[in-house]
Amino acid sequence: MIKVENLTKKYGGKAAVDNLSFEVKPGQVTGFLGPNGSGKSTTMRLIVGLDRPNKGNILVNNSSITKFKRPMSEIGVLLDADYVHPTRKAKNHLLAIAVSNGYGKKRVKEVLELVGLSEVANKRVGKFSLGMKQRLGLAAVLIGNPKTVMLDEPANGLDPEGIRWIRDFLSLLAKEGRTVFASSHLLSEMALMADELVVIGQGRLIEQTTVEAIRSKATGGFISLRTPNMEKLTSVLESSSTSFTLDGDRFHIEASNSQELGHLAFTHGIEIHELYRVEPSLEDAFLQITSSTQEYSTTHFRPASAGEPKGGAS
Repeated sequence: MIKVENLTKKYGGKAAVDNLSFEVKPGQVTGFLGPNGSGKSTTMRLIVGLDRPNKGNILVNNSSITKFKRPMSEIGVLLDADYVHPTRKAKNHLLAIAVSNGYGKKRVKEVLELVGLSEVANKRVGKFSLGMKQRLGLAAVLIGNPKTVMLDEPANGLDPEGIRWIRDFLSLLAKEGRTVFASSHLLSEMALMADELVVIGQGRLIEQTTVEAIRSKATGGFISLRTPNMEKLTSVLESSSTSFTLDGDRFHIEASNSQELGHLAFTHGIEIHELYRVEPSLEDAFLQITSSTQEYSTTHFRPASAGEPKGGAS
C-alpha cells in the first residue's frame, strides 16, 4: 500500500504539491490523473524519496521507505523508461540493477521472459523502440518481486497490442495482491485499466473514487436515435419541447430515459432503427472536474468560414 498524508512540496515558494492526502490499496490498479503541471511526477518522486517534502508523511507497505533493508522487494518504480545507457545490452542493464540489489542472473532471465524480451536480451538498449524500453523498465521494476509497483506513463510508446498487454499484466499483478499505482495521459486506456482513480490538480486532491463514480458526475450524456421518419420525429420532439441536435441521420437527444423516448416514438407511429444512451466518457468527466486547475487553458478551435483566412498573420 501507499499512504500519503498532508504532503507539501514547494519550489521557490510555489507549491508543486499542496497538502495532498490519498491512499493506494493493494489488490487493485489505481490510476493517477491530473493535467500537465498538476504535481503527479513530483508526488511520485516524493513517494520514493527522490525529493524531500516540506511537510507531510509517506508510508509504503506501512513503513517509511528509508527503513527498507531491501527496497526492491518492497516497491518497484519506473519513472522514465528512456533513462538507460544506450550502449549496454538489455540483459546487462538488468544484471547491473539485479547484482547491486542482491539478485543474480537467474532473476534477470525470469523478468526478461515475463516482459517478452528474451529474444532481444543481447541487443543494445539504444536500438530499442520506446515501447521496448517500457518493457525493459518494467522488467527492472519486477526484479525484486515487489509488493508495490509504481509506474509513470507505462503505456507510453506502446502499440495497441502492447497497450493491451500492459493492461492485462498490471491487472494480473493486482490480482496477486500487489499494490499497483500508475499514471497515464491515455484516459480511454485508464478507463479500462484502473479500478480506482486519484485525480489531482494544482497539487491538490480533486477526487479519489472509481472510474464509474467520476463518469456518473459528468454532464453531457444523451440518447442516440436513428429513424427513417426524421421529419416526423423532429416535429414530435419540437412539440414536446425536447432538446436535440442532428448528426447526419442520427438524433442526439437530451433525455434521461430511453424507455420514455421509445414509447413517445411508438405512440406516434415512428419506426426506430437504433436507440441507445451515450454516457460521458472518462475524458469528458476528467476535463470537467479539472477545468479550474488547468495551468494552460485554450479556447475551442473554430475552423475558418468560407472567405476567411485559415492561418497566418493579418
